[in-house]
Amino acid sequence: MPKFIFAYHGGKAPDSPEEGKQIMAAWENWMSGLGAAMIDGGAPAGKSHTVTAGGVRTDGGANPISGYSFVEADSHEAAVDMAKGCPILENGSVEVAELLPM
Repeated sequence: MPKFIFAYHGGKAPDSPEEGKQIMAAWENWMSGLGAAMIDGGAPAGKSHTVTAGGVRTDGGANPISGYSFVEADSHEAAVDMAKGCPILENGSVEVAELLPM
């Protein structure tokens, strides 16, 4: 079955411990609702460094991703449908890309 990465963009830190619990509960509910399709729940991403042939940028620029997950789905469309329920959509987005076999 094809595998896909969900690359999360945006989101925000909770304003209070209570909001943090609500956000985590929403993520846990969404992920558990995907069942066995959620093969790796991933993690949030911290500050990034951009490595190029010309060097490394460490200026604290915007991180292009705020987290990731891996899922299995019958098709790209099915994976996109899964992403439509993601809690990050309140103030962010999900990039859905198939992981191609090598």
